[in-house]
Amino acid sequence: MNNVHYQVSGLAGSESKTKLNNALDKIEGVHKVEVDLARGTVEVQFNNPATGEEIKRCIEHTGYKLDSN
Repeated sequence: MNNVHYQVSGLAGSESKTKLNNALDKIEGVHKVEVDLARGTVEVQFNNPATGEEIKRCIEHTGYKLDSN
């Protein structure tokens, strides 16, 4: 099981959490998505064929910006 953790700008309210969960759940291989609104983080557990890069692109296409940290 692989795990990625991102700092994400623009997360506000349960709508953001739902939007990201729904988008990431569509990626084959994603097992668990945890969005922490208070910390502004997204953590994803996944296996092949999903990749960290694909997850990153999905977050950005959903309208959020990854913090470079």
